[in-house]
Amino acid sequence: MRILIIGPSWVGDMVMAQTLFQSLKQRHPDCLIDVLAPEWSRPILERMPEVRAALSFPLGHGALELATRRRIGKSLKGHYDQAILLPNSLKSALVPFFAGIPKRTGWRGEFRYGLLNDVRTLDKQRYPLMIERFMALAFEPGALLPQPYPRPELRIDPASRDAALAKFGLALDRPVLALCPGAEFGEAKRWPSEHYAEVAEIKIREGWQVWLFGSKKDFPVGEAIRERLIPGLREEAYNLSGETALAEAIDLMSCADAVVSNDSGLMHVAAALNRPLVAVYGSTSPGFTPPLAEKVEVVRLGLDCSPCFDRTCRFGHYNCLRLLEPQRVADALQQVEGPATVELTVKAE
Repeated sequence: MRILIIGPSWVGDMVMAQTLFQSLKQRHPDCLIDVLAPEWSRPILERMPEVRAALSFPLGHGALELATRRRIGKSLKGHYDQAILLPNSLKSALVPFFAGIPKRTGWRGEFRYGLLNDVRTLDKQRYPLMIERFMALAFEPGALLPQPYPRPELRIDPASRDAALAKFGLALDRPVLALCPGAEFGEAKRWPSEHYAEVAEIKIREGWQVWLFGSKKDFPVGEAIRERLIPGLREEAYNLSGETALAEAIDLMSCADAVVSNDSGLMHVAAALNRPLVAVYGSTSPGFTPPLAEKVEVVRLGLDCSPCFDRTCRFGHYNCLRLLEPQRVADALQQVEGPATVELTVKAE
């Protein structure tokens, strides 16, 4: 059975999509899974043993370019028995349709009748988690999802990891705290840099080193965190934001002894690497896309105005993050660093 997955456009969603791939392999152990997705996602997909091939999709998020989609579809004609679409857009259904894939599965959305021939109607109460909505597409409509749910698990090549350590001159002679202070979604997901700096100072004084991860946009935030550290401590913090390729960031994060992250794609990467993780939530909720790892502490205030899911605070105060004290995160780090396994229990909100 040859299956083409039309992948999502965000880092965290792509990591969580592995639960679908795992479910397909459980049902059909000999199936072949290829994923058509943006080129940036290749380092993630290459670290998923369930995926045979990552197929680069050349169009940007939101671009229609019907002729290009038709060309890609025709190039895939006769190669697959089923397509499973994770995005709910009409555009995402065009390539499988042009490819003539016999079974085209996805959730109802954006008038995709005709483009899809296995259209599912989503019951949000039955499937409150994003991973449940992904996994359900591996089964017949209405099927009970088998428990326990699989967790994303990225595979790391030791040689690739060692090469990244050497390239950036990093050593593992002290415990590593990884900080992920960015969030593509917007400011309402970003815990203040001064709070991150306080946590960094606490851990450095305990004998740790700090590695800062993120995109090029996050480099100034990483520098702001470092600048808040006094000389002598600042040298123990390394700002890797925008300096690493995604593949290098994944490999280096696999070395972390603990991670503190906003609700972001890198949070899901850390979880899929099974790193002890403290996830800081502000405007969003762990009731939809929680981090899935063995040792997780979710820290949030739960104010009356949150979760609002806004990119910027409608009141302008960002209290859901600003008032979340660094000591709470430091205490949560102590919990995940301990020898006991902390199981994450998720309840729909």
